[in-house]
Amino acid sequence: MAERIFETVSHARNLCDNVQWSPMDATRTEHDYLCRVVEIAIKAGATTINIPDTVGYTAPRESADLIRMLLERVPGADSVIFATHCHNDLGMATANSLAAVEAGARQVECTINGLGERAGNTALEEVVMALKVRNDIMPYQTGIDTTKIMAISRRVATVSGFAVQFNKAIVGKNAFAHESGIHQDGMLKNRETFEVMRPEDVGLAGTSLPLGKHSGRAALRAKLRDLGFDMADNELSDTFVRFKALADRKKEVFDDDLIALVQDSVATAANESLQVKRLRVVCGTDGPQEAELTLTIDGKDHSTDATGDGPVDAAFNAIKMLYPHKAHLELYQVQAVTEGTDAQATVFVRLEENGMIATGQSADTDTIVASVRAYVTALNRLILRREKTDPGYDTKGVSYKDQS
Repeated sequence: MAERIFETVSHARNLCDNVQWSPMDATRTEHDYLCRVVEIAIKAGATTINIPDTVGYTAPRESADLIRMLLERVPGADSVIFATHCHNDLGMATANSLAAVEAGARQVECTINGLGERAGNTALEEVVMALKVRNDIMPYQTGIDTTKIMAISRRVATVSGFAVQFNKAIVGKNAFAHESGIHQDGMLKNRETFEVMRPEDVGLAGTSLPLGKHSGRAALRAKLRDLGFDMADNELSDTFVRFKALADRKKEVFDDDLIALVQDSVATAANESLQVKRLRVVCGTDGPQEAELTLTIDGKDHSTDATGDGPVDAAFNAIKMLYPHKAHLELYQVQAVTEGTDAQATVFVRLEENGMIATGQSADTDTIVASVRAYVTALNRLILRREKTDPGYDTKGVSYKDQS
């Protein structure tokens, strides 16, 4: 093992100046052995030593003690950067990372929204804001523009198809919401009573005043800019048309509605070989549940009707009838954007085909319409990716090569 470590790290160092080496499951490794292999990696030329908590087992005190021990015992440890890579299986990933930083780690491996294997990894937004808010006891700088946090969080949620839970720290919908009467009273008197950071610090608008169907283009542009979306004229024109259509169906259009609207525009900006033209569903206690669907496929309209176990299943079956494919549904998730019976629903869909994954998202006051559009968006993206990897792909899940 020692020879293998030295050989691989040396080879990497001959190819580049910055080499990071990671011993898997380091936090559960016997200390003498860990010190020995870290020393070998440093001697071979590693410039960053990453200490992974691969299964999310350690605790903050142990995390800090481990970094201190390595810095004290390993020759040459003062010449490299120690990194921490924590998983959140016990809900302590952020705490473990911050403890490691206090002990001497100077790199934190983390992800937006805490995405990652199993229960996820250390959340970047939590580490960054903890260091910013509690800089009095953790005097470290990240160089990150915190006002961009909310925008990138929303972007990652859109692309990945994993919605952020409402009570998620920093970026959750309820992170700056105050419902309790005593909290609201305190907020009105002094915001610092119940807020340790300002919404503006992470890129949230200070207000949430709704727009309506009489609101103009200038008001929409200003509101979108407050929400972190700086749009070109053509993008604004498209969003304004969607906004007007939504405002005709909803009495008030709130910030979250506008965010869903913009995210929907981004999600459908992919190659649109398929477009939803018309959808009608029949559902209720008396089956069968049916869907009548018209898809525009490469410029031509195609219609069919299908049944299923509920309206969503029927609509998805109709898509498969009009456009046969081999992809299977990995994720179907519905989330209400705002409150009330006229609230928009944001639907996330993830499709998989032969190891290729594509996601789709759509928002609409009609959940079934949003579901079909999200599915079609994911299918469009899958088509685009398959065409790039296989020029002979016929867009129906079968390669021209397969037909020879």
